[in-house]
Amino acid sequence: MTRTIPLRPRSVFDDAGYAATLEALTVQAQQLYLADDVPWVVGYSGGKDSTAVLQLVWLALAGLPSGQRHKAVHVISTDTLVENPVVAAWVTHSLDVMSAAASAQGLPIEASRLTPAVADSFWVNLIGRGYPAPRPKFRWCTERLKIKPSNAFIRSVVRAHGEAILVLGTRKAESSGRAHRMAALEARRSRDLLSQNEALPNCLVYTPVENWSNDDVWTFLMQTPNPWGYSNKDLLSMYQGASPDGECPLVVDATTPSCGDSRFGCWVCTLVDKDKSMSAMIQNDEEKEWMLPLLQLRNELDLADDRHLRDFRRMNGTVQLFHDRPIPGPYVQSARERWLRMLLEAQAWIRANGPASVRSIELITLAELEEIRRIWVVDKHEFEDRLPVIYTEATGSPYPGRPLDEHLPLNAGTIEVLREITGDDRLHLEMVRELLDIEQRHRAQARRAGLFDALEKALRRGFYDDETDATIRAQHRQATLARPSQEDMVPDPLDVADGFIRQVASDEVAR
Repeated sequence: MTRTIPLRPRSVFDDAGYAATLEALTVQAQQLYLADDVPWVVGYSGGKDSTAVLQLVWLALAGLPSGQRHKAVHVISTDTLVENPVVAAWVTHSLDVMSAAASAQGLPIEASRLTPAVADSFWVNLIGRGYPAPRPKFRWCTERLKIKPSNAFIRSVVRAHGEAILVLGTRKAESSGRAHRMAALEARRSRDLLSQNEALPNCLVYTPVENWSNDDVWTFLMQTPNPWGYSNKDLLSMYQGASPDGECPLVVDATTPSCGDSRFGCWVCTLVDKDKSMSAMIQNDEEKEWMLPLLQLRNELDLADDRHLRDFRRMNGTVQLFHDRPIPGPYVQSARERWLRMLLEAQAWIRANGPASVRSIELITLAELEEIRRIWVVDKHEFEDRLPVIYTEATGSPYPGRPLDEHLPLNAGTIEVLREITGDDRLHLEMVRELLDIEQRHRAQARRAGLFDALEKALRRGFYDDETDATIRAQHRQATLARPSQEDMVPDPLDVADGFIRQVASDEVAR
């Protein structure tokens, strides 16, 4: 029986050999660096591809006389604050080592760790605003966590210098889609080796390892010592501990695959069926078992049907139908409080039971907790102010945040009475609570501008008896719009309520 021996994939080092190919790439990078005064921005995720690119840039700069190192090279790494903790620690330490090594070697390399704005963070949006866990058709996380921080930095460089050159570790071998996009950009290059970035004006892209295979990347990393003193063998070990899918790249536009398609990404990611990398780390290394609570929480978020956790109304209070069923909106209060409790309990458990290296782990920052608290109390009128209570119960420690700068309409005892009166009628409770909060906020104003509109909005949002009632009314409105005959022109109860709303508001102003 004849055996077929699979052919080895062609390597970029085959034609000229390893040393000559590497020398040619180094000279290429040096010539491009010396060609103008446009600063470089290197995207660094800590994975294999971005490490290989940064090593090439580093070697190119080190090979130039000090007088020719005339412009800055910014190394940026975007931390979403929900990265795999092992990888996040690796990258953070790498940036520290990198900065010290660049200074010692006299290289114009400046490393920066970027994070999303507090208002854009994962937990503020999910636990605070109630955004559901990301899905392929509602991928709200990529823009906020990855694109905005990196693009803001790049735009600041462009504003200061007129242009910027992005140096990325993207490779055609990553996927057929990536190869097609890179080929299209290559065909429209205005300068040798540089492609225009469609999302960022005055920003050119240089991809020195675009034709490398996975094997080429690892060959380079294993044969060429890391020039800033980090261990590429440890990087290989980290990859060997998980699935072989790739890495999380610097994301600067919506066409770039985010962590959902990556080897190392956000531990909360629900854009994939399961977190293979974290599962493999836990399975392959007993010292990683402290990540089990994170994996459990991630799996809790990844529900096939989470309607029971979400409001039947959209974020703005409207009811929209799809196949005669309401499109679910944000997480309800009880679900958001549950997610917060689970997150804080996971953090407390890891701090108490994990190795010394994670005893101070911070799964959610105090700034995020403060913003979540503000959203709950101010934006959502949940003036029970439950966050400090949940924090204390979950962690066993007093809440470290500032006293609430709000004069709440009801005290804790009165709120419990209100809950007893409304019973299981969540909509009634929320409507009364919002009306009380609106009245409280307008009471001290000399001119109560916006009071009528605020009261009307609250009553419209809470007018329904339940989801079934809201569905019937929404179906009636759809039928009326589709068949505007005289028989269908029955006054909408919400419109009939307008007169009552206005009268209540007028009475309040007079009082």
